[in-house]
Amino acid sequence: MRRSLATLAGAVLLAVAGCAVSAAPAAAEEGDGSFTLTDPRITESSGLAASRRHPGIYWTHNDSEDGSRVFAVDGRTGRTVATVTLSGVGQARDIEAVSVGPDGRVYVGDIGDNFDGGWDHVWIYAFPEPKRLRDATVPATQYVVQYEGGARDAESLAVHPKTGRVYIVDKRKGGDGHVLAGPKRLSATGVNIFRPVAGIDVWATDAAFSPDGSQLAVRGYLDGVLLDWNGGRPKERQRLSPPFQGQGESLTYSADGRLLLFGSEGEGSRVVAKPAPEGAAVEPPERSGRSGGASPSSRSPAAGPPAEASGGDGGDGGNGGSVTLGGVALIAVIVGLWAAARHRRAD
Repeated sequence: MRRSLATLAGAVLLAVAGCAVSAAPAAAEEGDGSFTLTDPRITESSGLAASRRHPGIYWTHNDSEDGSRVFAVDGRTGRTVATVTLSGVGQARDIEAVSVGPDGRVYVGDIGDNFDGGWDHVWIYAFPEPKRLRDATVPATQYVVQYEGGARDAESLAVHPKTGRVYIVDKRKGGDGHVLAGPKRLSATGVNIFRPVAGIDVWATDAAFSPDGSQLAVRGYLDGVLLDWNGGRPKERQRLSPPFQGQGESLTYSADGRLLLFGSEGEGSRVVAKPAPEGAAVEPPERSGRSGGASPSSRSPAAGPPAEASGGDGGDGGNGGSVTLGGVALIAVIVGLWAAARHRRAD
């Protein structure tokens, strides 16, 4: 999401000041499953979600001004294997997040707000995950969303893999952020009110549930947090250190739960895979395929939804990553991105 220069630079300074610094290069922290987005149309990848139907495939989308479309990307090659355009919805304003639910649908969050609470409502779109990956226009259901307590900016949406309930994390720093729960079932005819269920201290840019639903990972530009889901009463378990990226906007677990994948905006951006923190049950490889991704033609579709959820359990775990000494240079990167955005579009 595009922000004012002062806001972005200030947020980076706060994040750098609060993060541990390491001299190890980010590439050394990558695990199997990393890939580079090769599609020149994907210039502002702002959300990421592992497919449930097609092992090794990841859904992503651009930030604002790209219409209502998402891309299916092969995690082995980084190539786009399908572009899905949504019909039956209004003009998208600022798509910021994507998640795949246990009902077999892909949920797209048109929830960004460049005015930090200027919209009195936002939208969620949902469409059935295609059985066959090919370019297509598909009908989608549009849901109207409002927040208890008034409008707010948000870039993070996650669907619980067991209950199907949709959650949004707003983008606020300084201990004033929230995880917000939608109704048990979204209504396509009424307004869906999202209410806070937990506080969070991350300037959140994306969030994702572990495949077993026991953990919720939330990332910001330079920091993050892992929450034990605790039966819908989230509790902070540990801090996360995303890899150093130009503008870190996206996050997902691999379908088997073994990896956390961190994405960034920018043409040809790198999706960095790192071992997921311990404590969440891992899906058997035969159900979700090798987490690094493979050509859809060489894989059989994953079996149905995972087994019953288990609550978060013990174990310290660790993300294993840290911010490099070049972290402060992120200010310059964001300034460049901001300037380029201003050049393309007047605020």
